[in-house]
Amino acid sequence: MTAVSSPPRTIRIGSRKSQLALVQTHWVKEQLQKSFPQIVFEVHTMATQGDKILDVALAKIGDKGLFTKELELGMLNQEIDFAVHSLKDLPTNLPQGLILAAITERENPADALVLNEKYKGQQIEDLPAGVVIGTSSLRRLAQLRHRFPHFAFKDVRGNLITRMAKLDAGEYDALILAVAGLERLGMSDRIHQILPPDISLHAVGQGALGIECRGEDTEVISLLKAIEHQPTRDRCLAERAFLRDLEGGCQVPIGVNTEIKAGQLTLTGIVASVDGQKVVKDVVTGAVTNAEALGTELANILRKKGAKEILSQIFAEIQRSSATNL
Repeated sequence: MTAVSSPPRTIRIGSRKSQLALVQTHWVKEQLQKSFPQIVFEVHTMATQGDKILDVALAKIGDKGLFTKELELGMLNQEIDFAVHSLKDLPTNLPQGLILAAITERENPADALVLNEKYKGQQIEDLPAGVVIGTSSLRRLAQLRHRFPHFAFKDVRGNLITRMAKLDAGEYDALILAVAGLERLGMSDRIHQILPPDISLHAVGQGALGIECRGEDTEVISLLKAIEHQPTRDRCLAERAFLRDLEGGCQVPIGVNTEIKAGQLTLTGIVASVDGQKVVKDVVTGAVTNAEALGTELANILRKKGAKEILSQIFAEIQRSSATNL
């Protein structure tokens, strides 16, 4: 008697509904489908709290899981098998039962200057006093206020297409956006300048995708390892350890930069006050095999230089804003 083989498992992939999230998620699906053609992969979309609240600045909401909680509940409730995140949106402490199973190869993690047509051809250093720069990131805001105190800054929310429409309509003179997001949406032609690290250190995990799943799901974990990029994982684990040790959330002005050369990982980190007046910055280098330890080491260095006091003031302000917005 011939044994009846069981049908292949259907793997359900969770994603936010935004255009960028779907582009990223379908890229992951395509990569996995190439490696495992016998498996069925389905994309399931969910709206997160961060997608629903568009009239309040992200920093004032005060929730570290703004773009991830609903997807994480979906995994814990067995509704989806794994979720694709922009790694910069994924908190460094995950819910019990979930793990960061894979990190994909990083795109350019830098920030980009995108200008209204009237400033076409200019660099950020050339812009006149009083120009209105749009950003929803405290990290970008703090660093740019430090370097360019003569600019005006205004919060901007909505997906990338919405933000660009506001820029083109003249509500803003410029936007600061992630290079990776613009490139993934085929909008790299809108980048006027890629900001160097001495102007803006990027967000922890920026440019990489983080794939989260249930820690007990060994089958899914083994599949996801096929699309992991180890150098990116090493860099991002160092960055995330640095952020976690400083108890910083996604909406805290902490920036990083990492590079790997000849087995050595160099991690640069910055903590800045929102007004840009106080900045602490340093760098560590060590074996790439000690990536997370390097992140912790840098956090300790910056804490001794005053990072703890800066972050305590910011956390207190976020808590006050969160209470106001309840």
